Amino acid sequence: MAYQQPAQAYQTNSITTATPGELTLMLYNGALKFIKQTKAAIEIKKWDKANEYNIKAQDIFSELLITLDRQYPVAQQMVLLYEYIQQRLIEANIKKDVAILDEVEGFVVEFRDTWKQAMILAKTQG
Repeated sequence: MAYQQPAQAYQTNSITTATPGELTLMLYNGALKFIKQTKAAIEIKKWDKANEYNIKAQDIFSELLITLDRQYPVAQQMVLLYEYIQQRLIEANIKKDVAILDEVEGFVVEFRDTWKQAMILAKTQG
């Protein structure tokens, strides 16, 4: 139990001191983690856990939608993509369909990797 407190403190500190860009990257990584956990739970027929993890991934995309800076032209495209992912997550949750989750995971990996590159580019230019 003593190990949990320092780990939790580190995680909390990481979040509270992160830049907006780093927070977005954390959200993408969190979504990937929950998608993988959902798939694993489906494979062993733990429907309650699959639902729990899937909802956490959905919640992350709700947060990404809420915090999206809509002043940029690309934002409207991101809204559509995030909404599509949310719909597919819901469908995967209802059907317990790993193939849908594989599709969503592919999108999220692309978003994350593109975001990482954008962060690197921003650092080199700014």
